[in-house]
Amino acid sequence: MNKTVSINLGGFSFHIDEDAYQKLSRYFDAIKRSLSPDGRDEIMNDIESRVAELLSEKLSNEKQVIALSEIDQVIAVMGQPEDYRIEDETTQTTYTTYNPTGSKKLYRDKEKGMLGGVLAGLGHYFGVDPLWLRIIMVILVFSWGIGFIPYIILWILVPEAKTTSEKLEMTGQPITISNIEKKVKEGFGEISDTINNIDHKKIADGAKDGAQKVASSIEDVFMTIFKAIGKVIGAFIVIFSAMSLIGIIVASLMMLFSAALPTLPWAHEINGGNFSEIPLWLIGTLMLFTIGIPLFFLFLLGLKILMPNLKSIGSFGKLTLLGLWIIAVISSIYFGVRQATETGYDGKVVKKEQLLINPSDTLNIKFRFNDYFSKTADGKTDFHFTQDSTQNEVIYSNNIELHILKTTEAPYIQIERTAEGKSLSEARKRAEKIRYNFEIQGNTLILDNYLLTEIENKYRNQEVQIFLYLPEGTIIHPDGNTSEYLNNHYSNYNFYTDSDQNYYKVEKDELKCLNCPADDEDFYEEEVDSTGSKTTTVTINENGLQIKEREKVTNKTVEGVEVREDKVIITTKN
Repeated sequence: MNKTVSINLGGFSFHIDEDAYQKLSRYFDAIKRSLSPDGRDEIMNDIESRVAELLSEKLSNEKQVIALSEIDQVIAVMGQPEDYRIEDETTQTTYTTYNPTGSKKLYRDKEKGMLGGVLAGLGHYFGVDPLWLRIIMVILVFSWGIGFIPYIILWILVPEAKTTSEKLEMTGQPITISNIEKKVKEGFGEISDTINNIDHKKIADGAKDGAQKVASSIEDVFMTIFKAIGKVIGAFIVIFSAMSLIGIIVASLMMLFSAALPTLPWAHEINGGNFSEIPLWLIGTLMLFTIGIPLFFLFLLGLKILMPNLKSIGSFGKLTLLGLWIIAVISSIYFGVRQATETGYDGKVVKKEQLLINPSDTLNIKFRFNDYFSKTADGKTDFHFTQDSTQNEVIYSNNIELHILKTTEAPYIQIERTAEGKSLSEARKRAEKIRYNFEIQGNTLILDNYLLTEIENKYRNQEVQIFLYLPEGTIIHPDGNTSEYLNNHYSNYNFYTDSDQNYYKVEKDELKCLNCPADDEDFYEEEVDSTGSKTTTVTINENGLQIKEREKVTNKTVEGVEVREDKVIITTKN
């Protein structure tokens, strides 16, 4: 068993076995001996930081101790000290040699930048002179004003290149001992040149320092504002995703328990409303994975915004949840297509019966309710689940529609029961199982305002359409609830009010109310052709309806319409 040593390297703490520690120490000593005194400490700090980054990548939940093999891998990346000896004269170069195959990372270069270093960093990343980017930015800001916001966003999101390793990554150079030493010595060279020319550049440097201070202050203000906004957004995401996730979990558990325990109070509602033949436990599971997993990751995102140091669930957990989510989505699409076929066909059962009434009789129309299910005929319910008088579970619905149509034959009623299914035969069988009653008592037609079907038939848009065919001239007397179920989709027949005192006469294009109050009647319409017009007075009072026409005139125009308390006067003029 090897001894372990706890070390602090580049700001990170590591547990490293004794052999690896000794080799790493010898490696650092060799590097230190190979460096010239100028900038040795700064170079060593950068090298240690880079080694610490590489070692951190080697650690995992299963591996917490650095072994000799990890040290060998790090040395292979960084290189041997004797391979990268750099003479003093090479430190005088002021140009950076780019590695054309090295990958770059986007950083802000505040050393060469004017404000936040965003454009200088973009210049390094895309290999473009920052001058051109600055020219484009100025044009965008002063012409369309659209360059400022993207600049601020990049300023906030893109980190600054502070360490030597980050500066090398910014330019796409490999992070090796030689490149770190070059970069540090270049920095010393720039500082030396600056000191030599300080008198010539004193004013410029002062202006630049002032601009940088202002930029830094602006940066701090915007960072504070955006951090506060970020915290608010993070809190909102956490609350929204947590509440949604709890709702999805509860709904999924209800489906799971409804399948396992059919005696639960809500089991019949869920089973009756199930539009597919898919087991409820499977629907609940798919819903939990398909919707719940994205909500879970959204919840983690909100927590990460609130607590940046929050530990990740790990790659294994992420990949496992991603795999479950993909499987659930594919399964949901498959079952969704399958479910669409469950209501792809309409089935209909028709019953026709003659109305044996005399032409001079008044046909009374009434809608009745069953006081076992409801205490009034008012109000329509799409469907709900209940028990009938024999304690059987049924689906109750008020999907009832009445259509009044004109016929040249004897009066009759046609009842159409409709339902949906995955085939014509299944839809027809489901329609046959709809329970609906009506009766004719003399000259009174009594219609149920509801339908029933067994719960095992499931809700498949069961509906009852009542078509009442009446010859012209028939007088009808509807009760006050009839207008709620009347549908004039197939004709213009409509009731003026929902009063049960009104009588209507079937005419060619309308139901004419015989005793409606004056304010319920339609306005009187008088056709006027292009060659003539007339003055007409329409009077409606307790004596009835009176229409008076004055002399026939030609080439007249309508002057106006006057509405009085007891009459309507339409006048014309030359």
